[in-house]
Formats: sequence, C-alpha cells, structure tokens
Amino acid sequence: MPNVVMEYSNSIEERVNVQALLEDLHQVTIQSELFGIRDVKSRTLRTHHWMIGDLDDSVDFIHVTLELLDGRTDDQKKALSESLMAALQAKADFVASLTVNIRDMDRGCFQKVTNF
Repeated sequence: MPNVVMEYSNSIEERVNVQALLEDLHQVTIQSELFGIRDVKSRTLRTHHWMIGDLDDSVDFIHVTLELLDGRTDDQKKALSESLMAALQAKADFVASLTVNIRDMDRGCFQKVTNF
C-alpha cells in the first residue's frame, strides 16, 4: 500500500508524457517516507468518455487518487497531496482540471498477498 491511480482524458497523451508523469508521482509518494518502497504501486487509467460541467469533453483533466491504509495524520496526508499536485503542475500546468484526492482504506478489511 499505497495505490497511486492517475486517471486522465485520452487527449492528454498528445501533450503530456504520461509515463514520465506517473514516474514523478510514484517518486513523490516514495520520497514522502510514509511507505515502504516496495509497497508503492502506481498506474494510469486512460478515460475515453468524460464530462466536466457544461463543457462536456471539450476540456482535459488529470485526477490522481492515492489510496492508503488508515493511520496517517491529516498533516501527513495534506503534505503528500500538495507534493502530488506540485508534480502534476510541473508537467501539466496547462491541463484545464488537475485534482488530487487521498483516501483512507480500512486496515481491518484490507487484504494483501505478495510474491516478490
């Protein structure tokens, strides 16, 4: 844990190096020192259909969700959220909508198996 999921509108790939941005977000999460290096998992989800307000799909977006096990302080989560946003802005400040959300997961319900 955690899972970094970057959702983005499909036209983003024309203007942003998605892999490089994902790597930056991954490194920001590792550098927070809130998690073990091997626990950080990052991935992208390309979105083909979306709507934003009354603009429909005429504007682009990138939304990052970071899911982590509960137990971090609000200050830790806020700092991590701010660092993730800074990484987004560094490579994609021209994108109409950039958002970051951090979600706590219930530690008692989370299951994990690793084979590495």
